[in-house]
Amino acid sequence: MEDRRALATLPPLRGRVQQDAPLAPFTWFRVGGPAEWLVRPADVDDLLLLLRDLPESVPLSIIGAASNLIIRDGGVRGVVVRLGGKAFGEVSVDGDGIIAGAAALDAVVAEHAAATGLAGLEFLCGIPGAIGGAVAMNAGAYGSEVKDVLDWAEVATPAGVIRMAAQDFAFAYRKAVLPARGVVTRARFHARPGDAAAISTRMAEIRAAREATQPVRARTGGSTFKNPPGAKAWALVDAAGCRGLVRGGAQVSEKHTNFLLNLGGATAADIEGLGEEMRARVLATSGVSLEWEIKRIGEVTP
Repeated sequence: MEDRRALATLPPLRGRVQQDAPLAPFTWFRVGGPAEWLVRPADVDDLLLLLRDLPESVPLSIIGAASNLIIRDGGVRGVVVRLGGKAFGEVSVDGDGIIAGAAALDAVVAEHAAATGLAGLEFLCGIPGAIGGAVAMNAGAYGSEVKDVLDWAEVATPAGVIRMAAQDFAFAYRKAVLPARGVVTRARFHARPGDAAAISTRMAEIRAAREATQPVRARTGGSTFKNPPGAKAWALVDAAGCRGLVRGGAQVSEKHTNFLLNLGGATAADIEGLGEEMRARVLATSGVSLEWEIKRIGEVTP
């Protein structure tokens, strides 16, 4: 009740505010409970107002394309922020680079670069997410990572918007450091002039490789575990006998063992529990403790 009273004191936001809002439809897994409060800011100023006046006692979560996310069945306490494409999805060419809003899909950014003959961002077409999340987790695929191409990103904080250079994020493998309650709002990526045909060919190769090796048409959440140093997570999972393993309505993909699937009736607990069973089996067979790449938020139901 204390959090609800605190939220009632906030100034009215121009964006959409919903109480007990379903979150499962936003996620690729299509599972999970509701947000206590779901806020979709109208623009950066609206987001800044929320961040400034939100009491520190109220939990804050940020979701984007939710392609690499498990919302637990008990839902998410406090405020969940989702940036919409209308206000935060603009993509524009900026000389030898691209400026993209946090809600712009990674693949769309790659396509904009390709359309203007800019090379170096092709790998983004193989990452199923949005730019804000890509920066926040240093997303990568096919030999490149966000840290390799990011010039700067603007981050909304309770004190205002700050522009952070790539080195300010202390990037590591699938990790970035953001200010407390910081929300990426847009970013600039550098590229280089390239041959349009060669760029298109490379993007087609990446898409074909994803189609051939990953369950891209299933209810999944992308790569489940980070690759340990000197090893591949999928190979460790496979060696532990987890290919096709089922728990409730969740299954380890037969096509790529570092992917979890919702077969249609899974709960978030099924999916997360299956992931933990995979971790336990890998630890028992190889001595390696796999680290989750999928982000998990919310409350576990009793």
